[in-house]
Amino acid sequence: MSLLYIHYESDERAGRVQKLARSGAHVIVSEPRWPGFWEIAKREKPIAVAVDFSHAPSHALETADYIAKAKETRDAALYLLRVPEDRLDVVRKRLPQAAIVTEPELSERLAVIEREAQKRALEKKEAAAEARRTASAARQAAKKAAGGPVKPAKAAKPAKKGKPPAPPKKKFAPSPKKTAAKKSVAKKTGPSKKKSARPARKK
Repeated sequence: MSLLYIHYESDERAGRVQKLARSGAHVIVSEPRWPGFWEIAKREKPIAVAVDFSHAPSHALETADYIAKAKETRDAALYLLRVPEDRLDVVRKRLPQAAIVTEPELSERLAVIEREAQKRALEKKEAAAEARRTASAARQAAKKAAGGPVKPAKAAKPAKKGKPPAPPKKKFAPSPKKTAAKKSVAKKTGPSKKKSARPARKK
């Protein structure tokens, strides 16, 4: 969480900022000067604002009054430190919603706010994770519903029996009559006679 600490620049301001920072809060420092503190408040959007009255209490009161009524900061917790005794009644009348506290009291309240902020952040993180898980389960259920019931697989058809291969053709031996006829033809014809070579001419 962030705390806007409005305090005039002085020797003691740094030490006070360190004490408040021990609570775990992120302390942002500004002076009660217009428009400096207001620009910081709008930019940082602090959860709490603490106005220190130890210097120039009139300026501190006007600053706290503006922060309490402005739309951008009226929801922030407002704390007032070191309010002079002679101004307590005036401050309580103008700022009934503000808490007048000591420095140790403010540190304790900031620590409580910090723990609550961490708890809310953890709950928010867990809620987001649960929402993601629920959305994922819903998507899975929608996919199953869109697909419908699972149909049983059909039994495979038996393979068709192929035709048996044809037996090899038998080679038939030639009949004896055809063999005898071929032999007689060969005898009649006989081997072909080669032409004799022509004798060489005498010179």
